[in-house]
Amino acid sequence: MKWPEELNFMKNSRLPQKETSASMKGLLSVVSGSTSGVGLATLKLLASAGSDLVIVCRNKEKALPIQEELIQTYHVHVDIVVADFSSFEDVRKAAEYILQTYPKIDVLINSVGIHSTKKLFNEDGIELCFVVNHLSTFLFTKLLIPRLKESAPSRIIQINSEGHRFSNVKLNDVNFKHRIYTGLKGYGQSKTAQLMTVWELNDQLKGSGVTINACHPGAVKTAIGSNNGPLYRWYFKHVTSHFLKDPIISAKAIYYLAADPELKDVSGRFYNLTIDEVPAKHARDRILGKQVYDQSMKLVGLNHD
Repeated sequence: MKWPEELNFMKNSRLPQKETSASMKGLLSVVSGSTSGVGLATLKLLASAGSDLVIVCRNKEKALPIQEELIQTYHVHVDIVVADFSSFEDVRKAAEYILQTYPKIDVLINSVGIHSTKKLFNEDGIELCFVVNHLSTFLFTKLLIPRLKESAPSRIIQINSEGHRFSNVKLNDVNFKHRIYTGLKGYGQSKTAQLMTVWELNDQLKGSGVTINACHPGAVKTAIGSNNGPLYRWYFKHVTSHFLKDPIISAKAIYYLAADPELKDVSGRFYNLTIDEVPAKHARDRILGKQVYDQSMKLVGLNHD
């Protein structure tokens, strides 16, 4: 049976997934959003493959025992960089520290993300999901790209979501001032924007030796949404979580995208775990995507090269 394009993601999630045992010894991986769920499982796999690590997280106390475990178990270098991705200033400081400290970055993985059932705003008055899931990962990536180019061949992986299918980007109303906010719409808009800028960055990176791809990490147990109210948390714990899988599934997929030689020159793709997939039609609108890129540059305070 031939599935409609928009439903292929349902089939792809059940297909056999690719894996790799490629060594990452001597490489440095920078991973944001990595103290729980998918990010934590990914850290352990990267470390087991020999990669040195920079953990970018909001809570240092939570990261310290993870750092100790990774060093003792895998004998790799592990650094902690504290940054709240709701703050552009924090993101800039984190990127500045990394650039000053590390002469080489081989892999950048942005797995930081939130889902909010309420409309919240950051200190700059921008809707919080749009900030954390898109703008801050965009800013962090842009700031580190010069070092990634110097370190080429190198790879960027943006942890995206099939949730991008829930909503397009409304550039004249990213803050939901003139439309009803729901968690799915806010999350979907942020992930669509992130995908659109992946295509733009891919065009800019051609010939540089730096690849950029996006990955849906699968329906696995994560801490995303833990910032929501007690009803949401109760429903997630007692209902939703029973249908979710172990984060190791996601970690294996991300490790494959980060390390496998087969993907050395593959860029500008969206993966459902390890299956190359066509994203939603609205996320492939390159005219709107260029406008999203320009607006993102403006919102995070970057100038065009």
